[in-house]
Amino acid sequence: MRVATTSPEPAAATSSLWPDGGPERLVARDLRVQFSGLVALDGFALELPRGQVTGLIGPNGSGKTTCLNALSGFVRPAAGSVALDDTVITSWSPARRARARLARTFQGARLFGDLTVRENVEVAALGSGLGRRASRALAAGVLDRLGLDELAEVEASAVSTGDERRVGIARSVALRPAFLLLDEPAAGLDDAEGERLIATIRALAEDLGCGVLLVEHDMRVVMGTCQHLHVLDTGRPVASGPPEVVSRDPAVIAAYFGAEEAAHA
Repeated sequence: MRVATTSPEPAAATSSLWPDGGPERLVARDLRVQFSGLVALDGFALELPRGQVTGLIGPNGSGKTTCLNALSGFVRPAAGSVALDDTVITSWSPARRARARLARTFQGARLFGDLTVRENVEVAALGSGLGRRASRALAAGVLDRLGLDELAEVEASAVSTGDERRVGIARSVALRPAFLLLDEPAAGLDDAEGERLIATIRALAEDLGCGVLLVEHDMRVVMGTCQHLHVLDTGRPVASGPPEVVSRDPAVIAAYFGAEEAAHA
């Protein structure tokens, strides 16, 4: 599979191809997910406005990815609801949610290895409904915004793990989302790449008006981007609020470091 090999146009301002309007809030109410009787998520609630970065943190196995799967349609919750503004989308497929401008990344980028980085992003733009010319312009703008323009003509199979993560984000951005769910985007990134990621996530919210839900273990990235945090432990919410408050919560400290550490918090 190859995208037509016409030369890419100069990078355009991504915002010039961003659609106006769209949903203003992603809302989850009392989400419950279970697998063969095992409760993986219980009572999760979220209200994410456009232009805000919200973090979802917790120890391994706490239900973070399950939550993203429920929000993006890859898992059907046993109870609760997901809505874009007042439109309930709980029964919608992932593809229908993407068309409604709810996009996500995965821990594995799943790139088309035989396409260039630019072509990978262009394919995503085409999938969002843009024509070929507009898709080329949007891909160029996204790569420029994310600092990936130097890799544009490199085959995706040849990029590093860290750059593969960033290309995965670029593909999701090319869907022109109102809301973007990021699943551990800092995994595999070194310190310098982590700093670029922080700037990228801020730009998604501030420049493009995306509401971003960030699942991440790298607390430097979390504290550098998020205005609000939700914390899960064994599938249940344990804290929610501003990062500087949540990070001092004894229940959060216990979830990450154990009860003995929490007793000294």
